Formats: sequence, C-alpha cells, structure tokens
Amino acid sequence: MHAFINSDKIDLKENETILEAARRSGHYIPTLCELADIDHTPGTCRVCLVEIRCEGQEEPRIVTACNTPILEGMEILTRTRRVREMQRLQVELLLADHDQECATCIRHGSCEVQDVAQFVGLQHSRYYDPANAKREVDSTAPGFARDMGKCIRCYRCVKICREGQGVDALVMAGRGKNAGVGVRTGLTQGSSECVSCGQCVLVCPTGALGEKDETETVVDYLYDPDVVTVFQFAPAIRVGFGEEFGLPAGTNVEGQVISAIRALGADIVLDTNFAADIVIMEEGTELLKAYGEGKRQLFTSCCPAWINFAEKHYPEILPHLSSTRSPQQCFGSIAKTYLPEKMDIDPAKVRVVSIMPCIAKKDEAGRAMYKKDGVRDVDVVLTIREFARLLRREGIDLKSLEPSTFDNPYMGGYSGAGAIFATTGGVMEAAVRTMYYAVNGEELEGIEVTALRGFEGVRSAVVDLGGDIGEVKLALCHGLKGVRAVVEDVLAGRSDFDFIEVMACPGGCVDGGGHLRSKKAYLPHALKRRETLYEIDKQSNYRQSHNNPMVQKLYDDYLGRPYSEKSHELLHTHYIARQQRLKQTIRDIWNDITMSTLVHSEFDNMNETASCKADIL
Repeated sequence: MHAFINSDKIDLKENETILEAARRSGHYIPTLCELADIDHTPGTCRVCLVEIRCEGQEEPRIVTACNTPILEGMEILTRTRRVREMQRLQVELLLADHDQECATCIRHGSCEVQDVAQFVGLQHSRYYDPANAKREVDSTAPGFARDMGKCIRCYRCVKICREGQGVDALVMAGRGKNAGVGVRTGLTQGSSECVSCGQCVLVCPTGALGEKDETETVVDYLYDPDVVTVFQFAPAIRVGFGEEFGLPAGTNVEGQVISAIRALGADIVLDTNFAADIVIMEEGTELLKAYGEGKRQLFTSCCPAWINFAEKHYPEILPHLSSTRSPQQCFGSIAKTYLPEKMDIDPAKVRVVSIMPCIAKKDEAGRAMYKKDGVRDVDVVLTIREFARLLRREGIDLKSLEPSTFDNPYMGGYSGAGAIFATTGGVMEAAVRTMYYAVNGEELEGIEVTALRGFEGVRSAVVDLGGDIGEVKLALCHGLKGVRAVVEDVLAGRSDFDFIEVMACPGGCVDGGGHLRSKKAYLPHALKRRETLYEIDKQSNYRQSHNNPMVQKLYDDYLGRPYSEKSHELLHTHYIARQQRLKQTIRDIWNDITMSTLVHSEFDNMNETASCKADIL
C-alpha cells in the first residue's frame, strides 16, 4: 500500500495520519498545536493544511494533516498556492489578538509562531487590534508567568498538564476571542494545584508561558564589588546546555560552562554534584535509621515539583518523605556557612546563584524554611534558557570557549553517583551504592545497579543490601501521572515498597521544565543526555558518594557525621500541607447553580463540565 506526497511514493503504515507520514518521509508541514507523544491530532491551530486528491474525486480538497488519515492511492500536495494562501490567512487570524511586542518577549528569537509566520510567507497582519491583545497576565506563581495576550489557544499546555503529568491544573476557559488557558476553578496560578514542574512552559510555542527572568539580578551581583558570587550548576546542565548553542544532544560541556561562568565575572564556580553526594550521605543514613526503627516506605525529596505535588495533592504522604533537602538547598546552606568560615569571607557578602534545568527550583529557593534571618540560602535560580540568554547578551559563545575546571575551595569534586542524580533512577542507584557500604563495610560488587535503570514511567526493582537489612523493594517514578497510584497504594497499605524515588519530569532532570523548548513531550534528547551521565559516572575517580574526599573532609571538619545535630540544622527540612479545599467549594457552587435551569444549561456547555461533575459527584 502506498500514497504520494508531493509526487514522492510513500509506503503506508496502519492508522497513520498525513502529518505523521509526511514527517516520517521528510516532508515538512507546519503545525502549532501538535504535541508529539501526547496528542498527534489536536486540530486546534488549523495551520497544517494540505491539498489532497483521492481516487474518484474530481476536485482536490483542503484538509488538516494532523487528523486526516492517509489512504491508499491518496495524492497529497503541501505547497500549492492555494495551501499557502490558506495557511497565511490562518496564521494571520491567529495573530489578530496576539501581543506583537516581540522584541521584549521571553521567546524572542525562539518562537514557533514567528517561525511558522515566516514559513507561510506572512508579511503583515491586516486584522491586528492591540486592544484585543490585552488579556490576563498571571504572575502569582513563584517561578513562571502566564500571559494570555500571547496565547494562541493551541491547548498544548492543558494536554501536558492533564494527560502527561496528571496534575490537571490548567483548563480552557472563556469563549470566542475571550477564550484562553485558565486555572481550574478560577484560582490564580500561585494558589492553584499547579506544582511548578514547568512541563507546560517547555511545550508552549509562544511566550504565553515563561519562566520569570532573573538575569538582571545576576548581573547586579556580578558587577557589585561588595558581593562574592558563588555559582553552582546541576548535573543535567553539562549534558543539556550544549544544545542551546547547536551542539549535539548529550554533549558534555561541563568545562565550557565553567569557562562561561568565569567569563561573566563569577568569583567562585562549584558543582551541585558535590551537594548531591552530601544528600546521599544524609538520605541513605536516614533510610537505614528508619529501617532500624521498623519504618519503611520512605520517599526521596530531591525534586521540588514532587514536594509541591505531595504538599498540595497528598499531604497525608508527607510523613513518608525524607527530610533531607535537595542538592541545590544543601549547597546553598553549606556555601553560606562552611565556605565563608573556611575562606574567611563575610557570609553577608555571599550570593549563591544556581543554574538549573528546572522551574520548580525557583519556587524551592524562595521557601521560608530555606531562609536564615530572612536571607535565602540560594539567592537566584536561572533556568538553562535564562543562562543561555545571559551568555548571548554578554557576547559569550559557549562553543568557542576552552574548557576549564571547577574551583576547589572546600566544596569541590564529585563522585559518579552524584552525576547520575540527573536521570530517573540515579538518586536510588547512588543511595544503594552508599547504603550497601554502610551495612557491609565493603563496596557493592558490580557497582552499576542496572535493575534501577529503565525508562518506564513506574518501575520496581529488588536489591539485596546484605547484613541485617537484606532485600529491599524499590520503586522509581518519573513524570507525575503514575505517581498517584503509587502514593495511594502507600496510603492504603497496599504497597510493599521500602524506598521510592520520584522525579516530576519525564526522564528526571535531563528533561526538566527549564530545558530548551520542544513540542516533543518526552524528548529523545533526554536519552542522549542520560547516556552521557552514565559515561561520566564510569570515568569518575570516585563512583560512590561516601568516597568523595571533599565530602569526607566536610563531615570531619564541620558536620561531624551524617544525620548529626549539625547536619539536621543545615541539611534537613520540613514540609507543609497545602492541599486546596476545592471540592467542597465546587460542590457548594454546583448546588447553587443547579437551582437555575438557565444557568445550569449554560454551565453544561462549558469545557469543564464533565470533569467538574466527575470530581464532585
């Protein structure tokens, strides 16, 4: 069976759309609403127009490629004058109420709408009315903003939040030109059940969703002679940042990133991986202590979006979470206490800047429990995208830089175990390596725990820790959609897992919400990044956190031992139940509006009726 695209003969696959067949065969068709891996056929943007002629059909028809099946013998043309004119008109209509102040948009130079407008040959917009572009701007979330004046109603963010992550905080609200993305039950983004994972930002084709840019604050720090800037960057940065400058996915640019930060004028450049090793020392000890007390089913606590999810959606699970802070926050705490003491620096002058693949890290850094006398442990968090913009505005080309090495002022060096934190299963594997040593006094044979490596959304493994512990059953979850079932099983007493790792983003930090944008929900790039992290682990001088000599020195000189009183003060935290009491509120509203047949009928026409009824009734 075959069809023809622009006269090229194409072999057919079962249940394939024209768009899928075109992509597979190298024929470009523009689209703004497609979200691969979640929904190939949304049909909301109406830009993927093509001309088709089927057997027995006299005149060609114009159809949308994303939801039209490709059939035997079909002739498809993607670039006829008629197709181009209709695509131009559709893009022009999409831009009719779109904020066109492109020069100041966070997506300037990397905007899918601009790219498609150029592809279809749009030269001016006849229907643009600036007044129509003045729609809601919601800046209440700690890490990102939602600007509906830039929304093209593609539905991608709603899809990834609902079907990809299972959070379901975003909805389509309003009608006609007032339609756009809103927050469920009419709350603000900051007060809603949004967990700040950033996956919606990752897939947004415009600047409607974007991180809050903090590059100006960083520049202020860099040019203030009274400030000592301490930069840290996460393990995922070295394998994900090069793509922003045209390097192949998964390229290790650790040395170039260090050079770039120094070129900006940073005083001290260190690695979050060092703090990842500290986390393993604390979290592993915490887990073994819990085992000794007969307590099991401990969840990891490294991922801030997972913490938000637990606090907002399942506060009953909070007693099961490890109290160990994330690597970012452990680093910030040590950088403002131990480091100034060792280097004879006034702690009040230190400013910690994090470069992270994550928007939720912005949220995390601002939490009250990570402040001492009102001063944050981590002052600023930049996403990968912000860091790239900062380098470009300062005229720094990553590809032209010679690699350099980290500074080593008492917080240097990292183990291979710290490096693999950035991928799903990495935290668990790192913990197993150290817990095995703690139980047996010898290293785990065959250090790579392949049973913990995989890419299923939820998976399990059994590992023998030896000694009095014996076999432990481990669970690993990445992407929040599958986490609900695991959490509910734990709460219901149906789970026999001992230790559970959760990463909110698919693949873990290697596909975090602060990475480069893509309409792929689950980036194939994440697999390349993951491979490089495992290679970094293989090449490391130390592959277990407890063998990192700088970590050993930190405990000898300052903390005493893992899980000590000092480490509790600096490296542990607590959580807050923040569940929205929405269902009762909605139930009350529902009961009120059902008193009116007219209003009830109107409500039934809204997009959210079905899900509201399912939640309420």
